[in-house]
Amino acid sequence: MASLEEILKNLKDPTEKDIALVRKAYEFAETAHKEQKRFSGDPYFLHLSEVANILANLGTGATTVAAGLLHDSIEDANVAPEIIEKEFGKEICFLVEGVTKLGKLRYRGVERYVESLRKLFVAMAQDLRVLIIKLSDRLHNMRTLQFVRQEKQLRIAKETLEIYAPLAYRLGIRRLNRELEDLAFPYVYPHEYAKVKDLLKYKSKETMAHLEKLRKSIVKGLTKAGITNFHTDYRVKGLYSLYQKLVRKSWNIDAVYDILAIRIIVPTVEDCYRVLGAIHSIWRPLPGRIKDYIAFPRTNGYQSLHTTIFTGAGSIMEIQIRTDEMHTASEYGVVSHFEYKDKFNPKKLVGNSVAWLKQFLPILSFGEKISSNGASSVLSGDVPAWLRELAKVESGSGAHEDFMKEIKADFFKTRVFVFTPKGDVVDLPSDANLIDFAYAIHSDIGDHMAGATVNGKMVALDSILQNGDIVEVIVRDSAKPSKKWLDLAKTTLAKKHIKSSLTKNVPSS
Repeated sequence: MASLEEILKNLKDPTEKDIALVRKAYEFAETAHKEQKRFSGDPYFLHLSEVANILANLGTGATTVAAGLLHDSIEDANVAPEIIEKEFGKEICFLVEGVTKLGKLRYRGVERYVESLRKLFVAMAQDLRVLIIKLSDRLHNMRTLQFVRQEKQLRIAKETLEIYAPLAYRLGIRRLNRELEDLAFPYVYPHEYAKVKDLLKYKSKETMAHLEKLRKSIVKGLTKAGITNFHTDYRVKGLYSLYQKLVRKSWNIDAVYDILAIRIIVPTVEDCYRVLGAIHSIWRPLPGRIKDYIAFPRTNGYQSLHTTIFTGAGSIMEIQIRTDEMHTASEYGVVSHFEYKDKFNPKKLVGNSVAWLKQFLPILSFGEKISSNGASSVLSGDVPAWLRELAKVESGSGAHEDFMKEIKADFFKTRVFVFTPKGDVVDLPSDANLIDFAYAIHSDIGDHMAGATVNGKMVALDSILQNGDIVEVIVRDSAKPSKKWLDLAKTTLAKKHIKSSLTKNVPSS
């Protein structure tokens, strides 16, 4: 159980008011749940204290930590929302009710499942702190999954792999994403988990010896090049992430070069490129393995330079180079964009790299004015159409089946990022084609697309796009979408615009 002192210690620069708030929430929750036990036999409050500690470690403010302590008070301790509001204010009551309304996602028929997913997305759009509390709640539940009845373990682990871990990744919170994946992996794919562990055990002994030797050589080489203001560490690839790569590499572990990676952390962006140049002047890079995620961040905001080098000792090793700020953002994602306390600063988001998140910002204030019901105030701009539709899913099994297909195709699928000729990043599902790209830019671009080039060459409209492709759409006023495009398009957005355009272009009788 996380003690009050431990939680307070992990808060960033707390004021006396913050300390008093968290202490009050801690004592309130401990009293409200004092008669309750978990499956393990431990006091239920253990779970709440651990969730609060996870939130504090992520860097959220006292308001979110307090809401984490109270998040089960309404549902499991029968505390009225009015009591929460009276004791802790409208904002905390709003967050607690937001988590409560999400309920429990369960694989009990498509309709129930879709309704739960819809609530999850709507809650995320109202205030991301609700989702961050929910992710922290799920993480502690996964850490204690061994105490849950066996028949429930698989369902909970599948939910984690298919919903919660991808959401953490899309928010850039790799610290949560990695642990959620690795905790769920042995329950969902037990045989594959055992196989990956065996392969990693075989590979790690050899790789660790090379890594430490190379790390010392890098320190010596950079110092010799006049670069002294840096520090190094290393990261081990998550088991589930390794499994996914092994599947792509036909289970050839010798073809996976980033099982272990050395990180070099420096003060500035300029230092990142200086270090990359110094590394390449000493070790030969592997062709095609130099990746500049600083100039072109990943779709979840991740920034770093990656290079894979021949070490000269018969091995190949990945080097990651980043600033301290980039490293914090890579671990904590959107949470690292919270400024003083729980106030969110959208200006800190990197370029176009998290455009999918920026589309939520018109309805997110994160500590700005709270309306009479506690919800975050609405800012200028339009709510994205797909999000509005999530809030009003039509009834009927067919509609729910379609909704599930759309969600899996557009949100949870692996993403690729491609570029416009001006260098803007467009975030698309991994099997997206030129039609999807055009409609992602603008509906008018899609409706009047006559052709397109990829990396300077004309290609068919159904060509699948790859990471890093540069796409230019050729537009003509006379061009119109055809019925065939409905079959070719992969994203929900493109299909809806095509249907709308086809309807408009039907000649009147």
